Amino acid sequence: MPVSRQGDGRRSSAVAAVHATDLRKSYGDKVVLDGIDLRIPSGSVFALLGPNGAGKTTAVKILSTLIRADGGRAQVAGHDVAASPDGVRAAIGVTGQFSAVDGLITGEENMHLMADLHHLS
Repeated sequence: MPVSRQGDGRRSSAVAAVHATDLRKSYGDKVVLDGIDLRIPSGSVFALLGPNGAGKTTAVKILSTLIRADGGRAQVAGHDVAASPDGVRAAIGVTGQFSAVDGLITGEENMHLMADLHHLS
């Protein structure tokens, strides 16, 4: 697999975990994403932070193929979210921040639950 250099000189695979360019989404007159660019290297840990209404949930919904962007392009694990949503879904797992069992299980137990629901070992 081709390798590229990150800005700090570390090596990373050429296929990013997430690569989005000029991602846009509006609901009526309300612009919720106005040209988001992301490049998250494979194997990295990434946090998407911002105030309420910043578009975090909308971006995640687009990247996980739950909704379509109005503009821009995005790839997840090398799959185009618009052209190959099944490829994206096969490559990722998404769990919500809140569930009915949040107060009853740990984060690790929640990951195991999600893995079981997706028939993963």
